[in-house]
Amino acid sequence: MADEAVTAAIREVLSVIPAGCSWLRPVTGDDGGIADFEIAAASGGGHDVHRRGTGRVDSRLTELYPGIADGPLWQLYLRVLRTGEPDEMREFRYEQKMAGIEPRSLFDVTVHPVLGGLLVWWQRLDEDRRRVERTEQLGNLGWAEYDLVTGETQWSAGVYRIFERDQALGPMSRAEQAAALEPEDRGLSEAAWQTMEAGGVSDVTVRFATGASVKHLRILSDVVSDAGGRPLKIHAVVQDVTARELSRTAIERLSDQLRRRELAALAEHRLAARLQHMIQPVPREPFPLPGLHVMVGYLPAESAVRVGGDWYHAQELTDGRALLAVGDVAGHGIAAANSMAHLRFALIAWLAIGIDDPATLLRHLNRLCTRLRVTGTAVIAVYDPATRGLTWARAGHAAPLLARGGTTMPLELPPGLLLGADDNAGYQMLTPFLVPGDLLLFYTDGLVERRTPGGPALLPRVMSALAEASAGDEQGLPELAARLNRPSPDDDTCTVLVRAASAG
Repeated sequence: MADEAVTAAIREVLSVIPAGCSWLRPVTGDDGGIADFEIAAASGGGHDVHRRGTGRVDSRLTELYPGIADGPLWQLYLRVLRTGEPDEMREFRYEQKMAGIEPRSLFDVTVHPVLGGLLVWWQRLDEDRRRVERTEQLGNLGWAEYDLVTGETQWSAGVYRIFERDQALGPMSRAEQAAALEPEDRGLSEAAWQTMEAGGVSDVTVRFATGASVKHLRILSDVVSDAGGRPLKIHAVVQDVTARELSRTAIERLSDQLRRRELAALAEHRLAARLQHMIQPVPREPFPLPGLHVMVGYLPAESAVRVGGDWYHAQELTDGRALLAVGDVAGHGIAAANSMAHLRFALIAWLAIGIDDPATLLRHLNRLCTRLRVTGTAVIAVYDPATRGLTWARAGHAAPLLARGGTTMPLELPPGLLLGADDNAGYQMLTPFLVPGDLLLFYTDGLVERRTPGGPALLPRVMSALAEASAGDEQGLPELAARLNRPSPDDDTCTVLVRAASAG
């Protein structure tokens, strides 16, 4: 009675499972060994190869599937009964030649010992694989998965076909894929990664060299993250759209080229901005230097293609003086950011070994620029709080603006050729003196110059704001810097705003 209740309960449970699942009970022969298996329960939603569902219940396995008897799956059943441990058989091929059924079928079979019998789950593979293969062939596409934790990559047959690669070699490594990517499309690849890092779905069309040809591949990809936001896997669908791309009109191709350039420029802009932030982090608040209060501002260009090589430096020297500098490397993008890093770190290194004379530092920077084959401008000043003298020199850069008592004027300009123009250039220094409350502004040309003709003159506005701030009550440096700094569509803007402190 108890066995009948268990059987009824299992049949009721399996009847609502939408999968190919059955519960087998061993049938003992005259010799005491297992002679067969009885299908005691079967899932209602999963049909076998004969399209039979729960109608199989109470039938013998050898009657329904004579090809299984004494075969490898049969031995698996006996082993699970003997050991009491679950087991599985991957890609089990069932063959039976008779009218009305497919002669060969492929399954993954999982077996668990349950209540004196076997719970068997059949997952059909051949039909699913055939559907996927036909879909991939029809759409000329495939799927790929990259595990960010283990570094493992999986490709479907369609991706191997697209890349004309032998499956025995396994998926291409990321280095191999990068080498096959057309150089002009690498910016698109970077843009795709940044899109996914931001939580979006990337959809780009790039060109890969495959064999003797170049293919246009559309790649739709996204990132799967855990509950904490940590990226786990990248899923991608790859489609060969070469034929479509080659048949497009010249106007359509030009439109796509412009889009690719915009995406590549945006990726370069973001990368250059990251480099700049890592190389020269900008303090959010004013900070003190000997005899000075300093506020640094940095605004990247609004245009994605104009991010440049502006830089600044401000530090206390070992003898109690303060060094201030700003500069601008010619050019834009990664190259300019890279050159900016060379100059700024070189300046820091020379200061660390006691070289702090502005003219000498500019001579060294000039020789470095000629070696790097870049040009740029810079202004370097050293302030002595004991004498209030500001010793400074320039290399092709605009003079700092000095505001005192309601009037703003540029400092008197010493001669100085831009960096990288002449390896033997020399630089002269001047030493004006500050008084308490003086405002001094070092800046790059993004603050006062615009490439659009006919716009308002910006330098007078800057000078007026400085004059107003120096005439009345002391205005906070953050508020004044906010009035002065406006983003430029064309260039980065770097400012170092200084107020001379009172004595003591």
